[in-house]
Amino acid sequence: MLLFILVLLTAYLFEYINGFHDTANAIATVVSTKVLTPRQAVVWAAFWNLVGALAGTAVATTIGKGLVDTSVVTLPTVLAALIGAVIWNVLTWWLGLPSSSSHALIGGLCGAALATAHGRWSVLTWSIVSTKGHSGGLWPLVVLPMITSPVFGFIIGAILMFLLLLLLRPLRPRLVNVIFGKAQLISSGFMGYGHGNNDAQKTMGIITLTLFTGTKAGLFDHVPGWLSFLRIPTFEVPFWVILSCALTMAAGTAAGGWRIIRTMGHKMVKLQPIDGFAAETTAGLIIHVATIFGIPISTTHVISAAIMGVGATKRFSAVKWGIVERIVWAWVFTLPITAVLGYLSFKLITLVG
Repeated sequence: MLLFILVLLTAYLFEYINGFHDTANAIATVVSTKVLTPRQAVVWAAFWNLVGALAGTAVATTIGKGLVDTSVVTLPTVLAALIGAVIWNVLTWWLGLPSSSSHALIGGLCGAALATAHGRWSVLTWSIVSTKGHSGGLWPLVVLPMITSPVFGFIIGAILMFLLLLLLRPLRPRLVNVIFGKAQLISSGFMGYGHGNNDAQKTMGIITLTLFTGTKAGLFDHVPGWLSFLRIPTFEVPFWVILSCALTMAAGTAAGGWRIIRTMGHKMVKLQPIDGFAAETTAGLIIHVATIFGIPISTTHVISAAIMGVGATKRFSAVKWGIVERIVWAWVFTLPITAVLGYLSFKLITLVG
């Protein structure tokens, strides 16, 4: 039972870190364009993260049972996955790199599951097709979206920005700034909602996997009646898990993540309110579509690519590609490094008992 409590606390720690690590996704643009003060933006993002986190569980189900063979998963497996993800998130936050918390958790889970199965690669679900024709697994739900979502973010962001500039050409720049200063409140809220709806569900999936694993192992067979809510015979996300993850992410978001906000909102490209609106709207739409299909997409990848696409419409040199290169390398290394961290964490956990 002590191990279960440790896993649960680590899961909430990851969710809290996810909140302040990915705060920049929702508010970097609205802060850099000076539409909201940093404090106002954080409160705004925290509210919409909370609302979004309460809105569904499709991504949680994908994380919990669609990526690795749940029959090999134990409580040490889940703990090792979370430790790997937390280490990487803290490191990239310290360096000010907007890496993906989603991929950190998925990489940690894959590495820990592989260690649990003594190196048997078949425990990783690469691709499956159900009788209803729905596909699942690491390739269609993680690897492919990791490649395509930034591409879509860049292209759609650039197209939307180009169309806005074309339509608004007759208007004075000051009037455009006033209009999109107001519109950015909506687009940043939409982005925050999408982040909460997709990212908070990942920890929901991990906690539900923990409850499911503990129930199968008989861990909760003799708990007092008031703790019977811990038992889940079928893989369904309990409401208390949804609510607690939503509140934890909102609290993390309220704590802010200023290192990453500076990278995304100031260092990568100089943004005006219309730029922020285009980037946030693009990212929000892509994240919303991915969430409907249960795809654990990286909000970091999408909004970063959208900002690049928007910046490139001004002139290609407007984007500081040296900063972009550092970000892309962080994207590339997240899955393999967290997989190694998850693997080593499991070995260390078993070594110490």
